[in-house]
Amino acid sequence: MIEKLFKLKENNTTVKTEVLAGITTFMTMAYILAVNPSMLSAAGMDATAVLIATCLAAFVGTLAMALLANYPFALAPGMGLNAYFAYTVCGNMGYDWRIALMAVLIEGLIFIVLSLTNVREAIFNAIPSTLKKGVSAGIGLFIAFIGLQGADIVVSNGSTLVSYVDFAGKWHTEGICAVLALVGLLLTVVLYIKGVKGSILIGIVATWLLGMIMQAAGVYQIDVENGFYSLYPTMAMTDFSAIGKTFGQCFKADFSGVGIFNFIVVLLSFLFVDMFDTIGTLIGVSSKAGMLDENEKLPRIKPALLADAIATSAGAVFGTSTTTTFVESSAGVGAGARTGLSSVVTGFLFLLAIFFAPIFTAIPGFATAPALIFVGFLMVSAVIEIDFKDLTEAVPAYLCLIAMPLMYSISEGIAIGVISYVIINFVCGKKEKITPLMYVLSVLFVCKYIFL
Repeated sequence: MIEKLFKLKENNTTVKTEVLAGITTFMTMAYILAVNPSMLSAAGMDATAVLIATCLAAFVGTLAMALLANYPFALAPGMGLNAYFAYTVCGNMGYDWRIALMAVLIEGLIFIVLSLTNVREAIFNAIPSTLKKGVSAGIGLFIAFIGLQGADIVVSNGSTLVSYVDFAGKWHTEGICAVLALVGLLLTVVLYIKGVKGSILIGIVATWLLGMIMQAAGVYQIDVENGFYSLYPTMAMTDFSAIGKTFGQCFKADFSGVGIFNFIVVLLSFLFVDMFDTIGTLIGVSSKAGMLDENEKLPRIKPALLADAIATSAGAVFGTSTTTTFVESSAGVGAGARTGLSSVVTGFLFLLAIFFAPIFTAIPGFATAPALIFVGFLMVSAVIEIDFKDLTEAVPAYLCLIAMPLMYSISEGIAIGVISYVIINFVCGKKEKITPLMYVLSVLFVCKYIFL
């Protein structure tokens, strides 16, 4: 049954590998269970309701990806999009969160239509091969940067924007977290080199356990005000009745006083960022997993994009911001995931998290950081496949990969890469390399910067 459904032998994998990889993916994504409710509650939404909606949206989306496309990609409400939802649309622009949910729902429905046609697939295929390598490497840098921040190894700094942690001055909080993450990273690397199965997952769990020991010894100290909580999970149960506070509320949006143009701007912003975040993630993760064919195309991309669109629509109905394919799926791929079976595991863990959310939300950032940093290394290796002798190919790929971590956005990296690719090749007299769709994409990206 499992073999027939997921074609494990064809993809050179086993049930054990897929299960461990699915758990690994979930562990690296579990932070969303704590972060998403916290962020969306700033928009006036009930935190517990958002937590349940987050789990349900992740379960539906990830299971759809597994059953429709048989890919090891997991989905959940996306970071960045939830910040735009809470702080820009509901905060600065002052819209009610129900209106924002309606924009997300419409966005998802539009994506379903586009996914059933060839529009999103054509966009994926239109991106040149070298630029795809740049996307993969860029995502590697991006998730490594996320990991370094999550471990408090890299912190914000007023003069240089970012710097390393003050180990001595903040030893009992940021300092010890950074050290534990570095220890976990070294452990993960050594286990991976030695060919130990589940090395990335072992690294996460071992780092978390070391943290608990440090807390018991008084080295790690709780500082709730600054975001340093107990590393020990609790067994509290979730209030399931809370889901009624967000479920279906998008259909109760009050549009009185909301201009149609302003709503369209909000809708297009969600649409644009989600589309290219998803395409970028699919390019990066599938490229690293060796899933692209000889023409650099992703087989079964249409059902993969459809699963993503279904997840967005379902998430809006449940009561959460845009649900999208998570770049942390690369952690599972790094652990050996090659089929939808790992996604099934990840999806059911999200469903289970509804019942035992406090356990999973206790996973600290410094424990998942080693996985993200190391997987970032695995993905950035795609840079060696870029032809640096042809600057018309290499420079756009370079701009793409460097923009992602520095602009903190996959979609922005793709935008910079596409625009620069078209301009450089057009001006240098290599117009034959530019497809009509690349011209269209570059114009759309420029318009996005001007109008959105």
